[in-house]
Amino acid sequence: RTFAEERSEGTFELLATRPLTDWQIVLGKYFASLTVVVLALLPTLVYYFTVYQLGAVKGNVDTGAIIGSYIGLFLLGGAFVALGIFASSVTKNQIIAFSIAVFLSFIAFIGFDSISKLISLQSIDTYITGIGINEHYQSISRGVLDTRDLIYFLSFIAVFLVITKTILGGR
Repeated sequence: RTFAEERSEGTFELLATRPLTDWQIVLGKYFASLTVVVLALLPTLVYYFTVYQLGAVKGNVDTGAIIGSYIGLFLLGGAFVALGIFASSVTKNQIIAFSIAVFLSFIAFIGFDSISKLISLQSIDTYITGIGINEHYQSISRGVLDTRDLIYFLSFIAVFLVITKTILGGR
């Protein structure tokens, strides 16, 4: 809805005539949407504190895995927000933008795992699985922060933001 609604209501031209660069517009929309993701994740911390306090043995919770899961969820949300902003920049219709974003998110999360199961070659299987988001998210959610996974998520976000900026610059 970020760019699709702006274009369908005719307010994108007003935004484009402001003294803002394309990067400022794209990053402003991205960080605003990412703030919504963070605000959606914050109330779930109540579950952690409840289990921490009410467990049979107080504090008998794997805090490292939970912190890793939250970092993974934040990065996953950031990747999906970048995909959604890209989908919104492609079309004027919010419903079509939502459909494109859901399809691309599905392909990025589950599609590569499914394709790797269809291919029986072990050497290609690991590369195809490594392209998908799920492999990297599962690694982070175990509590292991590997630089490869962080670089994957940051580059995934950067690629879709660059493509979004390119699309907006072309119009």
